[in-house]
Amino acid sequence: MKVSEILKVKGNILFTVTPDTPIQEAVAAMAEKDIGSLVVMEYGDLVGMLTFREVLLTLHKNGGELGGSTVRKHMNDAPITVTPDTDLNEVRRIMLEKHARYVPVMEARTVLGVMSFYDVAKAVLDAQGFENKMLKAYIRDWPAEEEEREGNA
Repeated sequence: MKVSEILKVKGNILFTVTPDTPIQEAVAAMAEKDIGSLVVMEYGDLVGMLTFREVLLTLHKNGGELGGSTVRKHMNDAPITVTPDTDLNEVRRIMLEKHARYVPVMEARTVLGVMSFYDVAKAVLDAQGFENKMLKAYIRDWPAEEEEREGNA
């Protein structure tokens, strides 16, 4: 399964901020939209990601306060990205090795969406459920075919 297949099901809604967005405003948007990440865009280009990890680090460093700075100070300015053609197993490996819960999906310089760890887990679970269903159907039908052949012999 490819990333592009998951994006088709998930959709490509993209929540963005600029690096100059106040951190308070970005966190409020994350809370209101119930999302764990924001894509940071500047002049049409991906320049970073702000996830709940960066927000928690900020809170920890500031004694529980977000402060009055901008997203630029707190964002991950070198996010790991994948392409629409990246295989799901490769995405899982990357996310686990790099401890990344959110990865932007890029085609050239265009951000197509964001894959979350949840999206990957759901896709794997759905694929396994489909395989399980097909195997059960195959096993359930198998003896009936054998009985038919034996009855015709």
